[in-house]
Amino acid sequence: QCELYVLTVLFEERHAERVYTIREGETLELTCLVTGHPRPQIRWTKTAGSVSDRFQDSSVFNETLHITKIQRHQGGRYYCKAENGLGSPAIKSIRVDVYFLDDPVVTVHQSVGEAKEQFYYERTVFLRCMANSNPPVRYSWHRGRDVLSQGSDKGVEIYEPFFTQGETKILKLKNLRPQDYANYSCIASVRNVCGISDRNIVFKLTNKTVSPSIKLLVEDPIVVNPGQTVSLVCITTGGEPKPTLSWVSSSDSLPEKSVVKGGTLTLPAITSDEAGVYSCVATNNVGNPAKKSTTIVVRAMKKGRFWITPDPYHNDDNIQIGREVKISCQVEATPPEELTFGWLKNGRALRSSERMVITQTDPDTSPGTTNLDIIDLKFTDFGTYTCVAALKGGGIPEISIDVNISSTTVPPNLTVPRGKSPLVVREGDTVELECLVSGKPKPIILWSRADKEAPMPDGTLQVESYDGVLRIVNVSREMTGSYRCQTSQFNGFNVKPREAVVELIVQYPPTVEPVSLEMRQGLGRPVAMNCRVLRAHPSRVLRYEWRLGNRLLHAGHFDQSDETEYTVKSLNREGWGEYTCDIINEAGAGRCTFLVTGKAYPPEFYYDTYSPLWQNRPRVYGFKLQWTQMNPNAVDRIVAYRLGIRQMGQQRWWEQEITVEGTITKGELITHNLTELIKPEAYEVRLTPITRFGEGDSTIRIITYSAPVNPHLREFHCSFEEEPICMFTQDKNDDFDWTRHSAATRDTKYTPNTGPSGDRSGSKQGFYMYIETSRPRKEGEVARLVSPFFNVAPKNPYGITNPPAYCFSFFFHMYGKHIGTLNALLRQKGQAATEGPTWSLSGNQGDHWKQAKVSIHPTASFQVVLEGIRGPGIEGDIAIDDVTLEEGECRDLPAVSEYRNTVIKYSATIYSLFWAK
Repeated sequence: QCELYVLTVLFEERHAERVYTIREGETLELTCLVTGHPRPQIRWTKTAGSVSDRFQDSSVFNETLHITKIQRHQGGRYYCKAENGLGSPAIKSIRVDVYFLDDPVVTVHQSVGEAKEQFYYERTVFLRCMANSNPPVRYSWHRGRDVLSQGSDKGVEIYEPFFTQGETKILKLKNLRPQDYANYSCIASVRNVCGISDRNIVFKLTNKTVSPSIKLLVEDPIVVNPGQTVSLVCITTGGEPKPTLSWVSSSDSLPEKSVVKGGTLTLPAITSDEAGVYSCVATNNVGNPAKKSTTIVVRAMKKGRFWITPDPYHNDDNIQIGREVKISCQVEATPPEELTFGWLKNGRALRSSERMVITQTDPDTSPGTTNLDIIDLKFTDFGTYTCVAALKGGGIPEISIDVNISSTTVPPNLTVPRGKSPLVVREGDTVELECLVSGKPKPIILWSRADKEAPMPDGTLQVESYDGVLRIVNVSREMTGSYRCQTSQFNGFNVKPREAVVELIVQYPPTVEPVSLEMRQGLGRPVAMNCRVLRAHPSRVLRYEWRLGNRLLHAGHFDQSDETEYTVKSLNREGWGEYTCDIINEAGAGRCTFLVTGKAYPPEFYYDTYSPLWQNRPRVYGFKLQWTQMNPNAVDRIVAYRLGIRQMGQQRWWEQEITVEGTITKGELITHNLTELIKPEAYEVRLTPITRFGEGDSTIRIITYSAPVNPHLREFHCSFEEEPICMFTQDKNDDFDWTRHSAATRDTKYTPNTGPSGDRSGSKQGFYMYIETSRPRKEGEVARLVSPFFNVAPKNPYGITNPPAYCFSFFFHMYGKHIGTLNALLRQKGQAATEGPTWSLSGNQGDHWKQAKVSIHPTASFQVVLEGIRGPGIEGDIAIDDVTLEEGECRDLPAVSEYRNTVIKYSATIYSLFWAK
């Protein structure tokens, strides 16, 4: 059953984890109720389900977690964590189970093996039904209006094969008969959980039912120019029911501007990024889907490069008359098989000859490359050679690369200009690292880190430069190091790379701590401020300057130390203010800032006040406001609090001063009663401490009116009239349970002369709790009824030094010759069970309701337990009614001796008992 649920976290107790079920699409609301002082901070987190689902990558800091239209992936375990800096955090978890049921899908197969992607042609047909759901789905089949079940038809089998892990149900039609051609309905059900209704699907099986087949009316591959509109046409050639066509691409999703209409996919103004494999898929839930694919290739050319290779048979990088020289040209092209090259010399076409050999490199080793070998270089061979790259299909602009071969064509050389290494700059500057490159033609320069395997400032491992300059904007300290400039083989000579190194030194001001610190102190006390250097470059010749405002207090130089301290021996009013310490080097200054103030810390409202709200007049209510003072001894004595209060939704604040007598101690609970609050309005309360310095930090809380709810009352009372029995529970470790009953428990056939004839007030319609001692109960068996937890209201929130007193009372009826024993016990959180009961009574007490009272002094959250023990026979029913717990000691108690024929036991917390007829 789906239900609203509130998750409660109490610092002093832990409950078993609950499971909360909710229907998909509904609103999830989990509330974490927390006690503790100071007021705990609450954080919601989630695990399981979708592990990365952390409420949009953040935690929720609120008592209530609200998720509208919850989805299935948001199910999982939710944690509420509360912490206030004292002790360990309190953590509670709840598992959220999201229920859903999708529409079922029926698929038809000619064998079970086909579901495993195998195919056999048989006369047997399998109908497979599947629906995604939580909880697990149950399936049922109908043929027409007839319900199909296992054994109802010899030609039909229904089973759940192992390879589907029970998720699907298979309907097997053996050796198809005429009556098997019909409408089949699969009904998926989750038993109406969370109000989710059943879903069904109908499949019509005929003698024409067949899996789909398709045909593509396009070539494979399709080569097009960028900007063209491409249409892919797919048609069905078979399939019953009529197949549904869809298109998919190798890049997972179709381009945004693509248009699908029926079986036609249109790609307008296609680009190179949209090239790839496109597939048409046909499905009709019979057999396996049909799929046909084609590849779209978009023509493109880019990155035209060249390099000059001197005669490899001579150990000389220069070009010389009489030797061989090779010019290579490379272009990246799509499709590579359409790439063609042509060569020009001084603008005229050049053909391959014995001395001018034109070749195209093997596309597998160096795709898109052509070479011009000049054998026995002559003076007349000097000139401009042009490599022209084109695609056979046209539509793409040609790429032309000019290479000049002359007597001035010389290999490159790299040098660093004088004064450019080492290069000293300040953090945040713009710097240019420079390498001078000579030679003709000038090659591309590649910059990289020389001192470590680290990326360049732009994140890449290498940066290309055409002028030899590497420009770095907003240089940072991490960029200090060695940078290598190196010639590339492209657009230059194919010789051993030339390289040089530039050293970069980034200076930065000192990094110091603390950057900012508030220091609170009272008058007449010392204040010591310390500023420490973490990092600086250069780290030598550091000096420091201490100031209060603009007034210089102290200055000096560092010797061997990395910190400086300034002390105010006795703080006066002029000593309050902002102190700064500047630590200075050549690159600038790092600053520590200390705000010295006498401002008091904020008060901390106590949210766990025991029954803070009372209703003493029909239209108004009062509220007991309680708080402690954070670090009361850190500054001067707090002389008063300024209390501000305003009704929610109003602008005006009403203020008054609460005078403080004496010195407030740490943890002292301060109380002020607010009166004349209008029902049922809420109020905003602001509290500000005042010292000789002036006003301190304020704290604000909201006060709301609500009728108190058990068990947080000044008086807890339970007469067992409602079924929840006031949050009492049956002990899981006893022998039998207490029974809620009205009228007499007496059964004249089996148990005469025992049990009450009505509740404590004498009403036969009123309810009470009793133990039934008839068979099969045996002598000595125990039944325990356990109260909810009650929170102790300490005067000091940091500990209980004087345990408060409570009066626990109840009415009992112990009539019958076989009456056993009734015990009252006290259980305290975090403490072992007490040695004996706090109250105990045995034996027949007559056919009367009587009252017991006992004063208890718990030191922690507690429960009271009422324990009934079966006597020697069936005339031993014990009943209880009107259980009460009140603040304060029990009063008006008669003597214990007025009990008759009893055995009474005492503990240290018993004060007295009395009974009333």
